Amino acid sequence: MPENVTLDSFDQRIIAIVRRNNLEPARAIADAVGLSESAVLRRLRRLRASGVIMADVALIDPARLAPSITIHVLVELNQAGLRMEQAFAEKLAKRDEVIGAWNVTGRTDFLLTVTVPSIEAYQRFSDEVLAADENVRGFETLVSLREIVRFDPLRAGLPKTDLAP
Repeated sequence: MPENVTLDSFDQRIIAIVRRNNLEPARAIADAVGLSESAVLRRLRRLRASGVIMADVALIDPARLAPSITIHVLVELNQAGLRMEQAFAEKLAKRDEVIGAWNVTGRTDFLLTVTVPSIEAYQRFSDEVLAADENVRGFETLVSLREIVRFDPLRAGLPKTDLAP
């Protein structure tokens, strides 16, 4: 389990800004939070070194690249022991179609988010990964019609500041 990092209000406000735009110049961030540019740069280095900022990435709109369908899949295993769950998780990690996967509680063992260019491509994925796996008892496919709130795993529980998104 990662170690928690204590953040002050400056750190929280800096994070709120770089979450919206990680290319925001340090000078602009400094002006917005009331610190010097060098202090902002030091804090950003510390946030990256401590793993609070895990990566600087570009969010790509998949609809602009190629048509795609987002599908959520509820998977129930026959045997849900640690070894069986790890084997299934390793199989999922090797598939580019799987853009998110969670081991969950309740009737379902796994929740998957899969992106494919067509229903036919999903059929191939489900045949190869789900139906062919003898430990998969069953799965339910939920096709997304439209995105209502953009997926952001850090959205919940964020400290509220006047600069939070």
